[in-house]
Amino acid sequence: MSVSSVDAAVTVLRHAPKRVAVFTDFDGTLAAIVDDPASATPLPGAVEALGRLATSIGRVGVLSGRPLTFLAPLFPNDVFLAGLYGLEVRDHGRRRDEPNGARWRDVVATVVADARSGGPHDVDVEDKGLSLTLHYRRHPQRADAAVAWATDAAQRSGLVVRPARQSVELHPPVDVDKGTALAGAAGDVDAVWFIGDDVGDLPAFRVLEQLATSGVAVARCVVGSDETDPVLAAHADVTLDGPKAVVTYLNELADAAGSG
Repeated sequence: MSVSSVDAAVTVLRHAPKRVAVFTDFDGTLAAIVDDPASATPLPGAVEALGRLATSIGRVGVLSGRPLTFLAPLFPNDVFLAGLYGLEVRDHGRRRDEPNGARWRDVVATVVADARSGGPHDVDVEDKGLSLTLHYRRHPQRADAAVAWATDAAQRSGLVVRPARQSVELHPPVDVDKGTALAGAAGDVDAVWFIGDDVGDLPAFRVLEQLATSGVAVARCVVGSDETDPVLAAHADVTLDGPKAVVTYLNELADAAGSG
């Protein structure tokens, strides 16, 4: 993609806003990265900016590794939510779960208990119900130990390992990710944005690339930081300097949508 693709997307936004979808990640995008995941909150103005967009364009959504129990209280019902990379979805206020994910709940619970009782020291275990995350942000020297433990746990349990920002995740072996979530939510539109900051966002960027081949104008926005993976940065049509810049950018998109 190129600047010309972003320009094309902006043109659609200005002249046919109902033919536009905008999706974002949560952590590192709408919220600052924090040591304690439970304490993360959207930046001031982030929810309001999404709300402005939701009243003007065809679709607004948040695609996150967080569970719906965390996300749903934060965002109004007109914001589409994909939790746990699409294992859980809230669409127009109605929840639906990936049917193949539910049977893994007991497996995840067992791995969570194993991680808390016998996992690597100084690694925080986040139980998400249908997945779990081992965080080593507070002790980055434990990264190798966390990855090794997760890899062994995956072999024993049948879960699959996914790398993430200063963490490693274990998920059910179900074919959902932010790409499938975006593809299912975008619908028939002429322009799509996705804003993300982590390697877990790469599937969404790849879906945008596929949409571009069918004539959809796309904009891949990477939220930069000193932790940005070079592979992710290489996909950027737009680079934003942290979550504060994301809020500003969302408001700019809302202004453009209202100026047509």
